[in-house]
Amino acid sequence: MKAQDIMVKNVICVDMDERVPQIIALLQQHKFHHLPVTDQDKLVGIISDRDILRLVSPFIDSVSEQARDLDTLNRAAHQVMTRQPIRVKANTPINDILEWLRKVDISCLPVVDDEDYVIGIITWRDLIHHAKFS
Repeated sequence: MKAQDIMVKNVICVDMDERVPQIIALLQQHKFHHLPVTDQDKLVGIISDRDILRLVSPFIDSVSEQARDLDTLNRAAHQVMTRQPIRVKANTPINDILEWLRKVDISCLPVVDDEDYVIGIITWRDLIHHAKFS
C-alpha cells in the first residue's frame, strides 16, 4: 500500500498570509487538526491546532485581556507554521510513512507532487482507519 491509497485528496490549505482567526475558524468548521500552508499553491509549512493553542493568549475575551493578547490574533500563518514540514510523495510506501510518524513524533504528513503542490494529506487517523490486523 502507498500514500495515494489512503491519503485524503481534497485538502484545504491556507495561504501563508492568512490570519489566525481565519485559521481557527477553518480548523473548527472542518474539525481538522492540521492545515497545510501554501505560497502560490506550493507547500511551505503546516499549522496544527496545537500550534494555535500555544500561540493564542488564554486571556482573550476575559476581564484580564490586554492589547498584547489581541496581537496574537493578528499573526499570519507564516509566523505560526512549522516551516519545511516533512512531506511524502503519492508513491511513498505506508511503512515509510509509519516510520516518519513514529520517529519524528508528528501526526500528519502532507502528500505533494514533484513540484511541491499539495495533492493529499495523511494523518495517523487515516492509517488506523485503513489498518489491517491479523
